[in-house]
Amino acid sequence: MSYTKEILEKNQVKLTFDVSEEDWKAAIQQAYEKNKGKFTIEGFRKGHVPRSVIEKRYGIGVFFDDALDIILPKEYEAALKAETDIFPVDQPDVAIVAISDSTLKFTATITVKPEVKLGAFTGLEFKKDKVKVTAEEIKAEVDKALDQAGSWEDITDRACEKGDKVIIDYSGSIDGVKFEGGTAEKQPLELGAGQFIPGFEDQVCGMKIGEDRDITVKFPEDYGAKELAGKEAVFAIKLHEISKKTIPAYDDEFVKDVSEFNTVKEYEADIKKTITERKEKAANEKLENDIIEKIAASSEVDIPECMIKHQAEDMVKEFEYGLMYRGLKADDYYKYMNTTREKLAEQYKDTAKKNVLYRLVLEAVLKQVQVPVSEEEIEEAIAKMAADSGAAVEDFKKNINEQYMNYIRNDITTNKLFEYLKNNNTIK
Repeated sequence: MSYTKEILEKNQVKLTFDVSEEDWKAAIQQAYEKNKGKFTIEGFRKGHVPRSVIEKRYGIGVFFDDALDIILPKEYEAALKAETDIFPVDQPDVAIVAISDSTLKFTATITVKPEVKLGAFTGLEFKKDKVKVTAEEIKAEVDKALDQAGSWEDITDRACEKGDKVIIDYSGSIDGVKFEGGTAEKQPLELGAGQFIPGFEDQVCGMKIGEDRDITVKFPEDYGAKELAGKEAVFAIKLHEISKKTIPAYDDEFVKDVSEFNTVKEYEADIKKTITERKEKAANEKLENDIIEKIAASSEVDIPECMIKHQAEDMVKEFEYGLMYRGLKADDYYKYMNTTREKLAEQYKDTAKKNVLYRLVLEAVLKQVQVPVSEEEIEEAIAKMAADSGAAVEDFKKNINEQYMNYIRNDITTNKLFEYLKNNNTIK
């Protein structure tokens, strides 16, 4: 392997490779062996046509493309192993300078991780949000539990009202023409929950079982289906069933039914503890974000556009994975929201740039601080993860691959780094 290195502007490095005649010819021969079965020439059995005959028929460069696919990654990867200070952040831009049956010279222009001119990261001052749990917050959690424990009872002696659940048929039309997705039978609807377009649920209120009613609503201007946005529609409604939720009494018996506690006092104390932990976590995350934001503001770094693009793409993939987890298809979402994958990536761009900046700055701080991670700390983290998942430690370890182990190590490192930053700055 023979190459030269040139440092370019804008976080780029150019490697120029002179591949030895021996290695290049070996790659061409390997390409021939791989592809010789594809050629049929009269007088030779398929797969046994001599290389010289194929090259005479199709040209000396007939195997060059496949040979390049063989030799380029090998030469490039060997150079990266030798150049330990080169950290590519994108695929290289490869250009062939010279090529023949005995000569190969090419360049690989690499966009590399940028250097960070780090600002001050100690001796700074930050404010952490104070954590306080109010009686209203505890009551809201209690009300939520009561609502979840409620039961629905059929109502037959009155009209439906806000808070009821109804079963309806509906058929929507615009200017007398029914539209796609505007018809359903035996559709459950909780009145007041805001599941349908504004005005729909309000006009259903007051209907009785068996009643038919036409209601008029206007689709919002920003409605996902562009063909319906801003248009007035008439829905023919038929009401079949009404049910009302009965909320249980809030007492010690209720607490015993829904929790591990015996009294309201114990139950509310646990709610307060949970809210406190949640708020403490949020306050801590905000503090850490404020710390890295302040350090980044005084640091200098020229972020390559490709890093921002890749980060935005990762965010899109994560979003699409979330849709899939909820049983939705990304293509259906984009169609319904009248947008595209590319537009979503563009919307993520500013956040993606900030995420890349923060990551680069944290890496730069880490180089200065050098936070060690011990095997004992890794074992403790694994033990906690196993306990949280309800698995035995040894069983949990069987599912840990190298990638996940790196995640565990990086998570510990990041947590320790933030502890260092909190301890070496003033937190009020």
